[in-house]
Amino acid sequence: MERRNQSYITAFILLGLSDKPNTNILLFIVFLLIYIVTLVGNLILITVSRLDSRLHTPMYFFLSNLSFLDICYTSSIVPKMLEIFLAKKKTISFRDCAAQMYIHLSLGETECILLAVMAYDRYMAICHPLHYTIIMNWRVCVMIAVGTWMGGFLLSIVHVAFTLTMPMCGHNVINHFLCEVPAVLSLACVDIFINEIVIFVVGVLILLIPVFLIFLTYIYIISTIMKISSADGRRKAFSTCTSHLTVVTIFYGTAIFMYMAPKSSHSPDKDKMISVFYLIITPMLNPLIYSLRNQEVKGALRKALTRQNIF
Repeated sequence: MERRNQSYITAFILLGLSDKPNTNILLFIVFLLIYIVTLVGNLILITVSRLDSRLHTPMYFFLSNLSFLDICYTSSIVPKMLEIFLAKKKTISFRDCAAQMYIHLSLGETECILLAVMAYDRYMAICHPLHYTIIMNWRVCVMIAVGTWMGGFLLSIVHVAFTLTMPMCGHNVINHFLCEVPAVLSLACVDIFINEIVIFVVGVLILLIPVFLIFLTYIYIISTIMKISSADGRRKAFSTCTSHLTVVTIFYGTAIFMYMAPKSSHSPDKDKMISVFYLIITPMLNPLIYSLRNQEVKGALRKALTRQNIF
């Protein structure tokens, strides 16, 4: 029965952020610039981390993973978003909608896990420095990274499957700029209680538990930092931690609102603005936050630029 109802839908119409042509042109320019900054910033961070041997540490290994993930994340969303700004026919096929939903959801869930892993890495480096290199060796780091990516892509299968098998009875207008789970579920013509339960359970596993663990580790981290006798040592430790906490606050805060806030607090326009923050703005800010607040990255970047000037 569900399959028969679903067959009515061959494509969706994405309303985007605005229905005004002049506004869409302006938005196209703004988001194109954001996309370029995101790509360039994250590519620079990956390149610098690979070129400078001083940055061949677990922290920058995970940071490079985050940068690569953010490049993929925005690339699964922004190109179609830019097309919608200029297109007269703002459609996306059911297959492309399913692919976009799965990819961006998988990458988003991977980022949730990865940010928690990065908090654990900082905890080990600051609270257990003598055991850090033994525990966080390269074999362990690679295994953690592989497990993080696999976890994100496997968990999202459940999310997407429960969303796209819902009967929509011909409703195909999505009031959003991408195939976001809550926006697609709003088209369902049956009760979505089971889907809401799935969203809540996945939200607890991917959002609430990692956030709790991150802030728990930072209680221990801050306690340890305050015991450091050197003012320079405290400053360096706080610098790397505040960068990570800034990213965590922006990303998790907006994602939790989108997926776990009560229905009464949602509206299509508000949801679209919130989505812009955690889907598009955060991947752009990540390399800026980590590079501007990190002396090691700035030093490596200056070294790389100086080397280019020499040759």
